[in-house]
Amino acid sequence: MSRLAAGILCVAIGLAGACADRPSVSQASRPPNIVLVLVDDMRWDDFGAGGHPFSQTPNIDRVAREGARFLNAFATTPLCSPSRASFLTGQYAHTHGIVDNTARDEASHHLKTFAPPLQAAGYATAFMGKWHMGNDDTPRPGFSHWVAMKGQGEAEDPKLNVDGQRIERKGYVTDILTEYATAFIKRSADKPFLLMLSHKALHPNFAQAADGSISRIGEGGTGFVPAPRHRGRYATAVVPRRPNAMKAPVGKPALQRKIDNLPPLGPKTATSDAEVRDRLEMLLAVDESLGTIFDTLTKLGQLDNTMIVVAGDHGYFYGEHGLNEERRLAYEESARMPLLIRYPKQIAAGTTPAQLVLNLDVAPTFLDVAGLPPVAGMQGTSLRPLFSGPAPPWRSSFLIEYYTDIVFPRIRNMGYEAVRTERYTYIHYLELPGMDELYDLKTDPYEMTNIINEPAGRAALPEVQAELARLQRESGYTGRKK
Repeated sequence: MSRLAAGILCVAIGLAGACADRPSVSQASRPPNIVLVLVDDMRWDDFGAGGHPFSQTPNIDRVAREGARFLNAFATTPLCSPSRASFLTGQYAHTHGIVDNTARDEASHHLKTFAPPLQAAGYATAFMGKWHMGNDDTPRPGFSHWVAMKGQGEAEDPKLNVDGQRIERKGYVTDILTEYATAFIKRSADKPFLLMLSHKALHPNFAQAADGSISRIGEGGTGFVPAPRHRGRYATAVVPRRPNAMKAPVGKPALQRKIDNLPPLGPKTATSDAEVRDRLEMLLAVDESLGTIFDTLTKLGQLDNTMIVVAGDHGYFYGEHGLNEERRLAYEESARMPLLIRYPKQIAAGTTPAQLVLNLDVAPTFLDVAGLPPVAGMQGTSLRPLFSGPAPPWRSSFLIEYYTDIVFPRIRNMGYEAVRTERYTYIHYLELPGMDELYDLKTDPYEMTNIINEPAGRAALPEVQAELARLQRESGYTGRKK
């Protein structure tokens, strides 16, 4: 029996512990290594290859240039914890149950992720960085090496749980995580390995008061903390804005509600130039980290035998519709995410698939390239058919769902169920009757005109509502979990 076939058999009969001790596979027959670099809150257009005019990201751009840049990649719940769980499980939030950013620590220990099957098949497996499903930093099943932060973690002098031992490291968090990542790669080079590197960047530092209110901390007041060597790199750069940015929302009654002690949305509530610049200065260290990983893999002779994936967990508002850190919403800037994959054995350089792909497609892709079957219950689809050859039949719509939380007063009671098709975005607010939204992306790509009460919208509404119902039914949605 081949090494990989034996691994598949072990997964099938549940002998993960026994299989993990098998001798390493030969270079000629070993399956690919997998490196997932997950960047917090990174937009699909924050890097050079994504069209940004001044963001300096040569290593991220290299992944796009030598691999695939997916043009229409989305998070099915545009919020950190649910999206991370979807990356790991290949499931919608209503299936895996991590529906918000509250302390779902225990539940996250029971997620059926891609890590245990890979570990059982002989992979060395490591998680590093921001788990962020509650504050629990203890090791999760399937990862043989664990370096994690509590909750959001710290940009400087991070407190880490390293394989069950809590330590504090001095320095910048991105650099420290990169040290652990490269050390893991070097000592795992004699067998296939999985590395999930989940960065603190591009997230701000937060402080939470006794009343539950949250404020940003850090130099300049933005809360976004670049590495010291990068601070001020973009101080004079002109920040690009989309046509729907720095404007008050129109025809969006859910966003136009009067909220006590909050100003109406508009230019004054939008993400400032300083915030955008600081975020992109944080990205410089992430890009350098990726360059270090490239160099390490090259020296080990493993670069082209490694699938390198760079993704964001969701998007971020740069002032579109007057919004800032609210994200969470079903608009393009929040739900859309970057997704880049380099694996020259299967992906031609410069590939730009335009199909609708999702964060929950990543887990089944990893198992597929390793020669393993998907975990039972995965709702995503392996992306391998999009790597080369004629375009196969593919999804033309997907769900976006959000379970309201209490962090940002402006979007309390804004839980929604939405459907994104190739032409329309339809948002059904569960707690705000009469405030639903419908956008025709063909004529209105910036989602500025809600047509739900216009003749064209009334004509399209039954079709998109039926599509929403179909997707929910086929994905096993039975109502909101608490």
